[in-house]
Amino acid sequence: MRLIVTQAIYIVFSLVELMLGLRLVLKLFGANAGNAFVSWVYETSGAILDPFRGIFPTQVFESTFVIEFSTIFAMIIYAIIAMLLIYLVEAITRPIEKKVSRKK
Repeated sequence: MRLIVTQAIYIVFSLVELMLGLRLVLKLFGANAGNAFVSWVYETSGAILDPFRGIFPTQVFESTFVIEFSTIFAMIIYAIIAMLLIYLVEAITRPIEKKVSRKK
């Protein structure tokens, strides 16, 4: 049970980090937002980024290259949340698994 839950947490948060990382790189290199793939990445990651939007200013260089500090902050916070969830699952399920193994 613990393995399944921790793997699910890893998968979900890895996908979140992947989408935010793609967004960061595409914005950084000034990708064309009119492109279908770039537009999809921005739309998909936008929902994940919404709670953090506006916390930090966005820096624009040479009117093309964008550094979204909110995206970087979101990646850090989501990684911390994933670690805390895994720690919580480990703390809750480890005593249960020890009890079950002793009964056998």
